[in-house]
Amino acid sequence: MTLSDRTTPGMPLRQLLLAVGEPVLEPATGDLDARVHGVGIFDPDDELGGFSGELVLVVGARGREAVRAAARAGAVAAVVRHDGRLDELRAAAESSGIALLTVGPDMRWDQLQVLLREVLDAAQLAATSEADGGDLFALAQTVAVLTAGSVTIEDAGNRVLAYSRSDDEIDELRRLSILGWEGPEQYLALLREWGVYQRLRSSEEVVRVEERPELGIRRRLAVGIRAGNQHLGAIWVQEGAQPFAERAESALLGAARLAAVQLLRRRSPSVRPREDLVAGLLDGRISADLVAGQLGLDPAAPAVVLAFAPREVERDRPAHELHQLELSHVVSVHATSYRRSALVGTLGARVYAVLPEARSAPSTLARQIVAALQRAGLRAQAGIGSPAPALSAVTTAKAEADRVLDAMARTPERDVATIAELRAEILLDETLTVIEAKPELRDPAVDALVAHDAEHGTELVPSLLAYLDALGDVRAAAGELHIHPNTLRHRIRRATAIGGLHLDDPRERLFCHLQLLLATR
Repeated sequence: MTLSDRTTPGMPLRQLLLAVGEPVLEPATGDLDARVHGVGIFDPDDELGGFSGELVLVVGARGREAVRAAARAGAVAAVVRHDGRLDELRAAAESSGIALLTVGPDMRWDQLQVLLREVLDAAQLAATSEADGGDLFALAQTVAVLTAGSVTIEDAGNRVLAYSRSDDEIDELRRLSILGWEGPEQYLALLREWGVYQRLRSSEEVVRVEERPELGIRRRLAVGIRAGNQHLGAIWVQEGAQPFAERAESALLGAARLAAVQLLRRRSPSVRPREDLVAGLLDGRISADLVAGQLGLDPAAPAVVLAFAPREVERDRPAHELHQLELSHVVSVHATSYRRSALVGTLGARVYAVLPEARSAPSTLARQIVAALQRAGLRAQAGIGSPAPALSAVTTAKAEADRVLDAMARTPERDVATIAELRAEILLDETLTVIEAKPELRDPAVDALVAHDAEHGTELVPSLLAYLDALGDVRAAAGELHIHPNTLRHRIRRATAIGGLHLDDPRERLFCHLQLLLATR
């Protein structure tokens, strides 16, 4: 019975042993550089099939003939239970030209098969397109900035898929891993002995590896890359001259979730990219039901939309694209660490995070992201819309977040705001836009004041506006303008005379106030 995947590029048997660990599998004889392309199971009750390039688990069968049969079927290695007949099995493997491995009595065959498949699947992921590799390198660099460490992303076979650029000092483990594109065997054995790999495979927790100066190993953080119960690899962060950043573990957890998406995407290149789905959801091109179905979300769950925009848009196109990519990665890492189901997409110069099942505005998360961007050399603002009652209402929440960012563009000192905090300012801005678009609504009295200021160099418009902003409090308005109250009183009299204004009428006063705000916009 074969379980192989013919698209798997294979990996050396030696590397497979390192990945699963010698306590699980031990070599008895044979070529450890032979490449394994799949996992097969040989059971005497099944009809013997082909095992070309496979590692065969000899289940239930005993004796030399089972090993020889696996070799005749094309297997590169056979796995048997460790018992008293090992010498005769070793001799059979050597005469047949295949490797022989032994497994202890406590390991179930189905568990071993799943473990081997995980490692071989990871090898398949590592051998796919360069574009995804580039994504992993960008992710590694982002994590390095957020953690203040040197980052390496590895597959389940401990092979290096990507790493961050680093001007900091690196230890011998990192140097050898990068140069060889896989962890050196003696260090991997130590990490396995300390139980690090077992913890990375069995949970989503961030693992701390303390410094070992005598071995040339600096302090590390590590987290497994997982998809459900499947282990896809790990992200490692080496501490440099500076200690890890305060929220390094949170950033690492979010990065692992992103890396899992990127690795899984390689298996199904025909599946619509996640970023396209999110962008389509945000601008209404793709239905919420389709997005929810493909990404495993509940379309009826509430959601919150956070919008991020750089304070200054780069005019140089390559620099703009680079900064936008960095912005997207930082937002993605933090958003997915906050909520596993977070969606991140880019539209224009803005990056959006959709947080399904969120019922309130996570302002703290937005501030953390803005602060992290600032540490990375990017100045940005964040706007948050009202919670959407369901995924189908995300477009409305996104529009609100955009309106918040538009309003914040006039207040550069503000980093984060919600629609509730800026609702009055946003509604006022939209009201002024309507008046501006309809000249027939304009008040000729205010136009006359604007023309008078332009012709005579006076400041009647800003003086009258300050007076109305202060609700008629002359002293407060004069203080804002840094003039004497009597000077302001004189200007108000001049303004009302020139424009023919009747400020004692509350409706006319309100409309005049709006027109003045439009004139000074």
